[in-house]
Amino acid sequence: MDLSAFSLKGKRIAVTGANTGIGQGIAVSAARAGADIVAIGRSAMGETAQLVAPYGAEFTPVLCDLGDVKASAAMIDGLFADGRPLDGLVNNAGIIRRDAALDFTEQDWDDVMDVNLKSLFFLCQAYARNTLSAGRTGRIVNVASLLSLQGGIRVASYTASKHGVLGITRLLANEWAGKGINVNALAPGYIVTNNTEALRNDPERSEAILARIPAERWGTPDDIGDAAVFLLAPASSYMHGAVVPVDGGWLAR
Repeated sequence: MDLSAFSLKGKRIAVTGANTGIGQGIAVSAARAGADIVAIGRSAMGETAQLVAPYGAEFTPVLCDLGDVKASAAMIDGLFADGRPLDGLVNNAGIIRRDAALDFTEQDWDDVMDVNLKSLFFLCQAYARNTLSAGRTGRIVNVASLLSLQGGIRVASYTASKHGVLGITRLLANEWAGKGINVNALAPGYIVTNNTEALRNDPERSEAILARIPAERWGTPDDIGDAAVFLLAPASSYMHGAVVPVDGGWLAR
């Protein structure tokens, strides 16, 4: 059986926020599919490196404050400057702040929007500029959310940022599809990560969430990682501007 359309063999994939959670799951899945991994974030990547090692992937950790737009763009430029292009960029890094809309602060708004949306756009821009100037094609996968499609509760800036991620994904797909860059998004449901720890530790909220999920379980980072591999692989070459929910059936209910 020829499964080469689903392989990342020989590809070099950059993943932001790869030190834990969904980003770590994506890095491991991409390595398992044959890719070399550039793991980007502001924390040590030792655990991710250990998880990737059994697949024989080259693993390059890059420390960068993704809230700093200029530093993020320069980091992407530097990755291309070493003579090896990036075949794909996964924009996963994100933060969340929880509070009632009546009490939400400007600082909590700006912190989330800077990392989740502003930095994401300029990372995409830097990646596309370098890819096109090298005469190559590429893949961008943006990690959106169910809250790109719903309102949520007590997460005003997160919801706004994830709506923005979906809009930017579609805009960039319109501009870059004809240039050979696929831009798509994943919309994870309720996944076991640091961002959902508060929800999972709230018995009433956790029970209500599980009752809504047809799969009857929280998702895992691997669930998202394997879906990301599909969007990075040749099998999805005619997909542009799509958002793929990976939510255990949440949106179907």
